[in-house]
Amino acid sequence: MKRTIQTAVFPAITLLALAVAPAAQALDYDPAHAYPAGCVVSWKQAVFKAKWWTAPGHTPDEVASALNPWDTSWERVPDDTPTGCQGEQPIPPDPGSGDPGHPRDVLLSKLLADEATLASAFPMMDPVRESIRTLDNASVEAVQPGREQNPDNVRRVEGIVDAAKFDYLFPLRAPEYSYEGFLKAVAKFPAVCGGSTSAANAEAVCRKTLATMFAHFAQETGAHESWRPEPEYRQGLFYVREMGMTEESNAYNGECGHASWSTEAWPCGKWADGRFKSYFGRGAKQLSYHFNYGPFSDAMYGDVKVLLDAPERVADTWLNLGSATFFYVYPQPPKPSMLHIIDGTWQPNAADIADGRVPGFGTTTMVINGGVECGGTGPEHAASANRISYYRGFAATLGVPVDEGEKLGCRNMKEFTEASAAALPIYWENNWTDDPGCKLVNYQTAFSALKAGDYVQCVRKAFPDVSIIDDLDS
Repeated sequence: MKRTIQTAVFPAITLLALAVAPAAQALDYDPAHAYPAGCVVSWKQAVFKAKWWTAPGHTPDEVASALNPWDTSWERVPDDTPTGCQGEQPIPPDPGSGDPGHPRDVLLSKLLADEATLASAFPMMDPVRESIRTLDNASVEAVQPGREQNPDNVRRVEGIVDAAKFDYLFPLRAPEYSYEGFLKAVAKFPAVCGGSTSAANAEAVCRKTLATMFAHFAQETGAHESWRPEPEYRQGLFYVREMGMTEESNAYNGECGHASWSTEAWPCGKWADGRFKSYFGRGAKQLSYHFNYGPFSDAMYGDVKVLLDAPERVADTWLNLGSATFFYVYPQPPKPSMLHIIDGTWQPNAADIADGRVPGFGTTTMVINGGVECGGTGPEHAASANRISYYRGFAATLGVPVDEGEKLGCRNMKEFTEASAAALPIYWENNWTDDPGCKLVNYQTAFSALKAGDYVQCVRKAFPDVSIIDDLDS
């Protein structure tokens, strides 16, 4: 059985259809041009269509290396498809841009004001940023069971699950998963079991958070052996690495050797002999693929390279549980974070309700593996049924009331769409205007609206002829 999940599932993108009018002209791809959605080009004896606006340098070669359709703006079309564009034509490079003798100046204060204005159009941006904030690593490393100076959220967790109860709940866990490591994983993300409107409510939300996380641990990394005396809900954290994988395995690195924006943003590490490192599933949530290891490394260390160069840390250190708390608090638009489902921050709109997405444990299953386990009109998928059983077991042990009306499964539930209340655009992209700036989009780019400084980096990348003047100290 394959026990892995691609934890940072990227938002689905609506593909733009090619207009029915005849193509205006034969068109060979030129790496120096930008291509509007719908353009069809010839490239290396094949034909490709731009699904959305494509920046210069993003060649159709990306199709061969893309692991998912949304990883590239190009798609292969039949070789007899007429080439050309409808409406907007390819955008050639600005002859005046890039002239080092005549750079354009833009004030840093203006860019930061533009960023704030753009983000203010989305009220959920601030709650999401607050939910993903992190504690500095020195304070995290100081956490020890029973330490009086532990952060408030850690002390709350200790009051619910102490070391003895952790041993009871996970008696078969691999030695790499420690109670101290679990507390450090909680400490890193203060929103996990953090404050609420009242101490009583914070306690209730924390208990439900732990029951939810532990139930998914049991499904993703559990032994799943019914013959054991321990019930299956208590068999979690049995596996550290994806079944069949070792640190010597050559897997989950197929895109690493191809030039693309994602390998530029999250460059794969290499062994001494030049082979790429492998990014198979590791840890309690089985973190997989370089484009998930990179953002996790950035959240933990402010440096994408740390875990790209040493992915084994996600198995051998407390990051095996830190990756699970990372996944719990981070949204995957149009999906909300699991935290916001449990604590009530996410409230479904009419589209969510019509598609069966309502607050409850079942919607967290949609977040973690909805494409496989959810939907349909038949009985509950076996894996989803496992999660429900495990959640009930942990809820009973941790004192979490399970309302009869709570939707625990996800059958008849459709996947999140751009109409969902959680469809927050959290990436920066070139605004494709003459005014230096970027815009918010709902498809993944190298620049996150949730990370300080990424807006300015997006502008710098999109407008290489612009000189950004730091006027904040003047």
